Amino acid sequence: MTISQRIVESLPFLDSIAEKVQPLVQRAVGKGGVTVRNVLDGSPLQLPLHPALTDVPVGSWTAALLFDGLDAATDSRAMRSAADASLAVGTVSGVAAAATGLSDWRYLTGGSRRMGVAHGLLNAAGLTLSAASVILRATGRRNAGRWAFLIGYSLSGTAAHLGGELSYNYGLRVNRNVFEKPGPDDFTPILKESELPQSGVRRVETDGVGVLLSRNRNGEICAIAATCGHFSGPLEEGERVDDTIICPWHGSRFNLCTGKVINGPAVFPQSRYETRVRDGNIEVRAAAGNVQKKVR
Repeated sequence: MTISQRIVESLPFLDSIAEKVQPLVQRAVGKGGVTVRNVLDGSPLQLPLHPALTDVPVGSWTAALLFDGLDAATDSRAMRSAADASLAVGTVSGVAAAATGLSDWRYLTGGSRRMGVAHGLLNAAGLTLSAASVILRATGRRNAGRWAFLIGYSLSGTAAHLGGELSYNYGLRVNRNVFEKPGPDDFTPILKESELPQSGVRRVETDGVGVLLSRNRNGEICAIAATCGHFSGPLEEGERVDDTIICPWHGSRFNLCTGKVINGPAVFPQSRYETRVRDGNIEVRAAAGNVQKKVR
């Protein structure tokens, strides 16, 4: 257990906050509809949106810190203006980053949820102090504004570290399929064709990987990874709707033939398997573009 985890785990009030706030966040995001949810998750871009957006305030605030230092050393109007502009950009973009971060947090549980609360509280405090710094500078209290920003920057930096813990220690927003075995390189029989129904889905294990078999509306046999790449949910337990499957854990929806994400919170497509029928048996092999094959 890391130092950050030990500290967070020793703060039981984080769970109390989560139990009150998480349902509110879930309802708020849900009211936005499918399109808003997908945008917040980053599903149309096929990458998580929150980590990308956080680069803007972190970079802007770091630039503001540098320009503030140059202003203090040189009393340069240009450096002063650059610091104020960078601070304003960081503060405005921090609001967008916070919105996507709340969306990512809405389905977390256990230790990752607690870590997310700590991450969010520190970021909220840092963002508030940055906004206060903008106001203080605009009203002529530059030194007070600098101190408010410096404290806020320290809090936001600590929050950024906790965000790294969520990604690299808890696996938030990583493609879980990358940790699965790639599956067979050559066509391998896995099921008799007569055992695959026209509707529904069937999970079959081959070469240590779960494959989700189905027939599309035209009767063609399709195969994708059976483990949801979002949080490892069992897709075979999900609801089939036309030629798509809905993960039973968090509601991600995938095309059964291409693996493409239809609705988030998943952002990465499911790995795909080529299929054929030989001697009454369904045979599959891993598609060359699968993520598992790219990292080994």
